[in-house]
Amino acid sequence: MLAPRLDRRLDVLLDRTRPEPPGLADLVAAGLDRLPLPGTGRTLERWQALAAVAACDLSLVKRFEGHTDALAILAELGGAEAPEGSRWGTWCAEPPTARVALRQRDGRWVLEGTKAWCSGAADVTHAVVSCWDEDGAQRLAAVAMAQPGVRVTGQGWHAVGMSATGSVDVQFDGAEALPVGEAGDYVARPGFWQGGAGIAACWYGGAWGIAEMTRALCGPRPDAHRLAHLGAIDVALAGAAAVLREMAAWIDEQPSSLAHPCALRARLVTEAAASAVLEHAGRALGAGPLCRDPRFARAMADLPVFLRQSHAERDLAALGEAVLPPQEAPWAL
Repeated sequence: MLAPRLDRRLDVLLDRTRPEPPGLADLVAAGLDRLPLPGTGRTLERWQALAAVAACDLSLVKRFEGHTDALAILAELGGAEAPEGSRWGTWCAEPPTARVALRQRDGRWVLEGTKAWCSGAADVTHAVVSCWDEDGAQRLAAVAMAQPGVRVTGQGWHAVGMSATGSVDVQFDGAEALPVGEAGDYVARPGFWQGGAGIAACWYGGAWGIAEMTRALCGPRPDAHRLAHLGAIDVALAGAAAVLREMAAWIDEQPSSLAHPCALRARLVTEAAASAVLEHAGRALGAGPLCRDPRFARAMADLPVFLRQSHAERDLAALGEAVLPPQEAPWAL
């Protein structure tokens, strides 16, 4: 499994004996959000921190990953430096029914429209949002939340899983914003797929947290059936951890390369492993912890929702297309 080299302060904040997990503000106040940037030689350390937060609380890591991704985007594309103590969201989902326009008005850039899936909208101070300019090109813009023209709604989320993320719709009506990078930079930059692979570290962390709880809840002398499920969990996590370590090293060796196929592979392997952990944890423990252990029940409800950030068979098809062209022994050991 991933063995995190955690900052001691993060280790203390994530102590599972605390009555409540920390919040994003706690991590930011402690300076624990300043993770190594992807591709700078310490990508695995970045992912280890994400995995550790995910093992503690998946709704927290959803907000934490969005915050740290925004900081990485600003650094990569030359955006303004984040104000001290600010908390950021990265809101770049593009459902066809919710698009945000970036327009120039009286010498200012402003945002118009509704943005969906805005995790932590009521808690963040700023956000990086995807939007569309007057030429129909996709752009990124940074926006402060505490200003006229920004309205956080209570709409857009009905799931029980990941409900604590507060992923609601946000309406922009002439809110002032600053473009980040140039048109098309969001998906064209190496960090797009580097960040996409980092999501897999969050999924891994969620599965790792469930695995640890399962091991504890099995008791000191589990029967053969529970031992078999624990063995299957170990196999799933060991395989995913190996792929994530390999992917992190690949990014650090080739930081300017687009990591599309490798990132897809890491995400899909980790998704399969996390799905296996969910299956074996439930079968090992039965209904008892799902009904009586609030932390275990919450994690088991959160992780399936978080995993659906994967595009499932679409990603499998894209990976299959990437390995289709003739190449010498693509799967040789």
